[in-house]
Amino acid sequence: MIDRPLHVAAARSVWPTKDVPAIRDIPEEVALALVIDGGTEAVMMGSPGDLQDFAYGFALNEGLIGSLEDIRSFEVAEAGEGLELRLWLVEARRRDLAERRRFRVGPTGCGLCGVDSIAEALRPLPRIESEIRSSAERILEGMTALEALQPLNARVRAVHAAAFLDLESGALTVREDVGRHNALDKLAGALARAGVPASRGVILMTSRLSVELVQKAAMMGVPMIAAASAPTGQALRTAERAGICVVGIVRRDGLEVFTFPERLGLDAEL
Repeated sequence: MIDRPLHVAAARSVWPTKDVPAIRDIPEEVALALVIDGGTEAVMMGSPGDLQDFAYGFALNEGLIGSLEDIRSFEVAEAGEGLELRLWLVEARRRDLAERRRFRVGPTGCGLCGVDSIAEALRPLPRIESEIRSSAERILEGMTALEALQPLNARVRAVHAAAFLDLESGALTVREDVGRHNALDKLAGALARAGVPASRGVILMTSRLSVELVQKAAMMGVPMIAAASAPTGQALRTAERAGICVVGIVRRDGLEVFTFPERLGLDAEL
């Protein structure tokens, strides 16, 4: 199961004038458990590929580690029908995480237990101060180029992509997953492992832009995020507080800027 993101399925190809047997590649979706020092931190459904990138990126974006130097070792193990992504941390970070777990565990059956979860869902984020500027043309070109850099989606037409457009080098780093959040975590891990500062570029998403994606972008330190679809209201409020330029409805013929338009060289107030 490890690193096998495709499944071959039997299907029927049905048209008004024909009905014939067919074989189609479809994406796999498996349970991915992030296990840190023997304790399960989260379980997500995702594509079983780029697993080290995913584990590292999720741990960074959720504040479970401060940098890759906090990680002592990593391995992937099959666990029933899912996979365990196992991280072991250096001693100092291990103690910090153990303390966090201790305060996270509370009494059961109380009416206010959900308050901590709500606070965590809308947690404070670092504010990004950046002099980064781009042009609409560069974002449009990057999104167009992204279409050819999605080998999994080219076969299955059912997965999301997250890409990083490096405004200094022009390079595009791409990761794919059935979940848009997972794709962005994988991208975060890939950039961290390559030593590429996320502060010098733009995130490109093939999906709609939700608040969780803006939160992850803020944790990565990315000053701009662009998506093929529209953002949510909460995503925009979060981006305003975090100092992130949000670009949406990116199509071949144009785009829409929702926050910090000066990062695209636009002087008009929105």
